[in-house]
Amino acid sequence: MAILKHIANKSADYGKVLDYMLFQHDDFTKKELLDDKGRKMLREEYYIDGMNCEAMLFDEECEMVNEQYHKNKRYDEIKSHHYILSFDPNDKEDHALTGEKAQALGLEFARNNFPGHQALVCTHTDGHNGSGNVHVHIVINSVRKLDVEKQDFMERECDSRAGFKHHLTNNYLRHLQQSVMDICQRENLYQVNLLSPAADKISEKEYWVNRQGQDKLNELNKQIEADGLTPSKTVFQTQKQSLREAIAEIASTATSLTDFQSGLLENYNISLIHKRGRYSYHLPDCEKNISERALGAHYGKDYLLQQFDKNTKGLEKENTQPEEPQKPISSSFPNEPDVSTIFNPSYDYGKDPIAILFVQTNLQLVVDLQNCVKAQQSEAYAQKVKISNLQQMAKTIAYVQEHEYGSQENLLESFEEVSAKLTDARKTLKETETSLRDINQQIHYTGQYLANKKVYIQMVKSKNKGKFRNEHSSEIALYEAAQKFLKAKNPDRQFPSIKDLKAEKEKLTIKRSAQKDTYNYFRDYQKELRTVCSNVDSILGISRIRQQEQEKSQDIS
Repeated sequence: MAILKHIANKSADYGKVLDYMLFQHDDFTKKELLDDKGRKMLREEYYIDGMNCEAMLFDEECEMVNEQYHKNKRYDEIKSHHYILSFDPNDKEDHALTGEKAQALGLEFARNNFPGHQALVCTHTDGHNGSGNVHVHIVINSVRKLDVEKQDFMERECDSRAGFKHHLTNNYLRHLQQSVMDICQRENLYQVNLLSPAADKISEKEYWVNRQGQDKLNELNKQIEADGLTPSKTVFQTQKQSLREAIAEIASTATSLTDFQSGLLENYNISLIHKRGRYSYHLPDCEKNISERALGAHYGKDYLLQQFDKNTKGLEKENTQPEEPQKPISSSFPNEPDVSTIFNPSYDYGKDPIAILFVQTNLQLVVDLQNCVKAQQSEAYAQKVKISNLQQMAKTIAYVQEHEYGSQENLLESFEEVSAKLTDARKTLKETETSLRDINQQIHYTGQYLANKKVYIQMVKSKNKGKFRNEHSSEIALYEAAQKFLKAKNPDRQFPSIKDLKAEKEKLTIKRSAQKDTYNYFRDYQKELRTVCSNVDSILGISRIRQQEQEKSQDIS
């Protein structure tokens, strides 16, 4: 999904902005990376344009405007605003998002939302820290250069006049977020609702603290392993992330605010504070309380009360169902599954398991206690995981018998067959989406062709074609571009009508919807079978053996 990020910059050195767009920088320190000869290294792929200025003279032209209007002279003034429009990494493969296309979308976004400002628009395709997601940097001078017509999103009269500064309000920010969503919806890109609060609110500061903490922990663990010891902790967590996990764990079973409050206090020594209709949390080793707004929407009063009500209804539903007669248990620990009954050869396994209608269950993975850092730190949590593991093992045995898997090989064959069907469903869906994207392009260019055809005919009939072309250059350019595209798609020069194209689009849309349902069906089926296979390995105690065999085979190869 595309996200929008805003950074207010008080630095008067506009040249640093231009250097960051053009040259490689370290993600942590933000310093320029140099080659062996001490020279700056250009980014491998970037697209850069200037709006109301020359891109390579962005710094000088911004300083001239500031001097003209006598603005941005104090050290504490905001000199520029940096907006980052970051797209989903999957858009590159699934929706053919290129750096050139993203640059065009970034320019469109800047022209529509920052009219009159000097703006530097630059697209990078490498992603943050090599993540590979395409993102667009839009940096505007805080002082507007030109007078423009007042737009609906401008709250003050001076917001459209030259010499006045960019004024970002909550309503303006919501307008920008809505603009991002509209662009992604129009271009068929992945997108979430930016106007709704995030379930987990990870700030810029918390993100970098987590990254740096994980790197330091990895370095420390390497030293411990070099000494022949086993590290006790492999995953670094910030204070807020640990608090999120504690809240989520207690809230998953609590049926009231009292249960939730006592659970946090007894298990994690965390105090819940209810003040002015909002929750905040006090940790024993933290001086200040952490508010629900700092954690995310899933840790506030409204969401948690809904979760408590949901847990209560689920508990009431379980209590109203008749209890099933318990089978004799040969183990000394209650609820421990009988491993000998995982596979029953007395069943008839001639049926095709995939032909049976798949109904998704709530089966979960058995947790590996040896690699669970949280379980090693808390005995109470480890005991809870043990009980949960036994329950999931019992459910796995019931699942295997219910679906009549006679052996582990039979189970793995079903998993591989479902995986193959999922691959075919994904391939078919992508082919349909490619055809639909092609139809959308043809509809776009056919409309563009018909809209400007009259102007082009007038130019052909005009006596002074050169003068007419200069006066209507944009319409003629659009017509010729559309004509070139349609000729490439239709070599026989018989262009399809808008009506036929829309009818074909409707057919492909229906087809894509059905193929998405098929893809989601096999995706969920594969996920469930993967969970079953993993749990069976845990029950039989062969997961470690299988991993060792795989490592040996890799060493041999």
